[in-house]
Amino acid sequence: MVTIFGLRFLTDTPAIKMGTDCLTGAVNGVIVAILTPGLLPIFEYISRTTTDMELLELSDLNQPLLTQFKEKASGTYYHSLDVAKLAEAAAEAIKANPLLARVGSYYHDIGKIAKPEYFIENQKGENVHDKLNPSMSSRVISSHVKDGVKLAHDSRLPKIIQDIVQQHHGNTLIGGLRFYQKAMEAIDTILSDLKIIVYPRTQTSVKEAAVILLADSVESARHVLLRDDPSYSRLINFVRKIIETKLWILN
Repeated sequence: MVTIFGLRFLTDTPAIKMGTDCLTGAVNGVIVAILTPGLLPIFEYISRTTTDMELLELSDLNQPLLTQFKEKASGTYYHSLDVAKLAEAAAEAIKANPLLARVGSYYHDIGKIAKPEYFIENQKGENVHDKLNPSMSSRVISSHVKDGVKLAHDSRLPKIIQDIVQQHHGNTLIGGLRFYQKAMEAIDTILSDLKIIVYPRTQTSVKEAAVILLADSVESARHVLLRDDPSYSRLINFVRKIIETKLWILN
C-alpha cells in the first residue's frame, strides 16, 4: 500500500484512483498470505524441495513419530537430542543449514524403534550382544539403518531427511572395533562374517549429513571417556581423534 501510494502520488493520480489502487494492494496481500501456506506443500512436492517451514514443523518434538521414538527407545531419543545440539552448532560454524542439521539429528536413529533393546543406550542390565556371535550382532545393529529409511519413507519425511537416516554411519565399522575384535578372536569366523561388520557405503553432497555423522560418533563415544572424569585437553584430543578416524575411513 505504501509503495502504491508513493508511485501514484508522484504521478499526480486522482485521490479516488489512488484509494482504489491502495485497497487493491491490501486485498492482494491478504489473498497471498492465505494462499501461500496452502500451496507451498504442493510446490515442495513438485520440486522435491524441503523448505525451512517444513523443517520447522518436523522440529516439533510433539510430532507423532518423535513421540513414538521417545516411548519405545527413550535412550536413543535423548541421544538424538544431544546429537542435534552438536550438529546444529557445527553447521552454524561451517555456514551450513543448522535447522536441517538439527531436524536430521532428531530422526537419524528412528530405525532403532524396531529393536531398541539391542542398543546399549536403551539397555537396563545385561548386554544382549554378549550372547550373540559378531555376525548376528552386526546384522541386528546394521538393520536399524534399513528400518529407519523404511519408517521415514512410510512417515513421508522429506527425501533429504531419508537420505540422512540412510547415510548417518557412512561405511564405518558397526559397533566400532568391538565387534571386529570379537569376530577376529572367534575361531570359526569366516570372511563373509567380516564383510557385514561394515555399514554399506553411501555418498552424499549434503554437508549436514556429514556433520550429523561426526556429531553422532562423538556423542556416542563421549560416554566412555566421561566415566574417567577426563581433563579438557584429553577431551579435545579424544574428539579430534574420533573425527580424524571417521574422515580417514570415509575417504
